[in-house]
Amino acid sequence: MTTSHSTTLIATLGGQPQVITFALDALLAQGEAINEVYILHLSLANPRIRQAWQRLQAEFVDDYYAGQRCRLRHVPITRNGIELDDIRTEADADAAFATIRDLITNLKTEGRRLHLCISGGRRMLALLVTSVISIYGDFSDRLWHMHTPEATLARVKDGAQMHVSPADGVRLIAVPLKPWGAFFPGLRVLTQQTSLPSYLRQLTAVDDPRCRQVWDRLSPRERDVLRAFAQGFRPDQVAERLSISLSTVNTHKTAILAECRNAWELSNSEPLDYRFIRDHFAMFIEGV
Repeated sequence: MTTSHSTTLIATLGGQPQVITFALDALLAQGEAINEVYILHLSLANPRIRQAWQRLQAEFVDDYYAGQRCRLRHVPITRNGIELDDIRTEADADAAFATIRDLITNLKTEGRRLHLCISGGRRMLALLVTSVISIYGDFSDRLWHMHTPEATLARVKDGAQMHVSPADGVRLIAVPLKPWGAFFPGLRVLTQQTSLPSYLRQLTAVDDPRCRQVWDRLSPRERDVLRAFAQGFRPDQVAERLSISLSTVNTHKTAILAECRNAWELSNSEPLDYRFIRDHFAMFIEGV
């Protein structure tokens, strides 16, 4: 039987600290006795992530949250002891997987029940957390995505509001979780011996036909821009990297996103920016 001292929330953090408090508040309201929160994040050298972490810390004073004991801890994604500012290569993905795996396996060894919120930060972090918990988790663990209505999202952006009421429409959505490692323990050994990118490839392969469709319709220079975005560079960094103007980068970006909108059958009202390219093409470009 799960006891109150053995339930932990793990959440991924980007620039939106309220994702963590919204998730924690919702779980506490459901009667979950969570008294420990671990935050997975990329380098705190990134101003937005650092500010989000500082804003989050202000909610946990002396290991108390909302008047009850709850300690906050953070786990940076590292490679060779250095915090990663992004996940750009297969080696970065392997290192991130190992960081997340070590955290989750240590907590499971302690007999903890885990809630995992994957709505913050990079899409790749969400994929990695999902893959790790499907291997090393068990039937007591829960995986969550968060839905925030557009009107509420605009109001709470960047931690402007750290708590909401039911009327704001924020809700946790349970992500179906199959703990394959509990069914087949050999998978846990296999994933420590097999290259992670080949495993992740299976998770992201659903986008490959769309990515290929877009790629085949681009000019060589547009492909260069797409590749740079997929590697995690911002528009200004792409301009510097390719020795072109920012306006030229934006022109290519507009053309690429138009092809993406067609390939993914997205309406014109669906907002797209360079992060869409980063999130959907990160693994694809490794094979082209």
